[in-house]
Amino acid sequence: MKTVKEVSELTGISVRTLHYYDEIGLFSPTDKSESGYRLYDDKALELLQQILFFREFDIPLKEIKAVMESPTLDRNRILRMQREMLVSKKERMERLIASMDDILKGDNRMDFTVFTKTEIEKMFQLMFDSMPKEMRQTAIGEFGSVERWKKHYIEVVSSDDVQKRYAKVIEWYGGKDAYFSTLENPISKEVAESYKKREDAIRQKLIGRRGCDLNSFEVKGIIGEYGFVMKQICQMKEEKGLMLAVAQSYRNMQCQQAIDEQYGEGAAEFFAQAIEAFYNE
Repeated sequence: MKTVKEVSELTGISVRTLHYYDEIGLFSPTDKSESGYRLYDDKALELLQQILFFREFDIPLKEIKAVMESPTLDRNRILRMQREMLVSKKERMERLIASMDDILKGDNRMDFTVFTKTEIEKMFQLMFDSMPKEMRQTAIGEFGSVERWKKHYIEVVSSDDVQKRYAKVIEWYGGKDAYFSTLENPISKEVAESYKKREDAIRQKLIGRRGCDLNSFEVKGIIGEYGFVMKQICQMKEEKGLMLAVAQSYRNMQCQQAIDEQYGEGAAEFFAQAIEAFYNE
């Protein structure tokens, strides 16, 4: 058993901080001496080490406590999670060092990469695991193997152009953690179908207001509902960027033809203008 002072000297954490961790229920002593002093065993020190790993990434104590107390997470899963975070941080540090070396050499090439290779591999795996079996087999057939498919995916997502696009997506979600959380916890097929029907109903209402002023209450009310639905479908923190991207997609020739065929000629352009009027004011 170690006293709070000994733990403080061992870890570099102040006694005051250890007392605070105890007060909020994040890290409590194993026992107390007859004099009331806090005592910690090796298992407690192992727990403290895991907390310090999370603190390395400036994760709020409230969130660390929630993770540590989650009944679905065992010790090994927490360690794997922390290892992924450390590897990602290591890769970011290596990129920064490489960029600094380039600047010192006179090559001021800035690197604004959004995702590290480890994170891109994780994105591929999440996509692969959630993909319908038939679609997965089709993709494997096209590339010849999962490894070739994965290599192509990593090359595409690592490109500067795609990384810039993802920078906007991450902004819509409110951060990479929120984005990965959405990938790891997708909405069910039934819920997705329900939202799809609601989206169609919104478009039907919107095309019914085609003769109205884009800034009218009727049109704005429908676009507001549309934005809310899209926010729920994509589980985003902020939908403005997404909706403006949707408006732009309506001007894509293939999408425009499909929308006009379903809702009438000129519908796609009307939808795009209505969304832009709402979000650009």
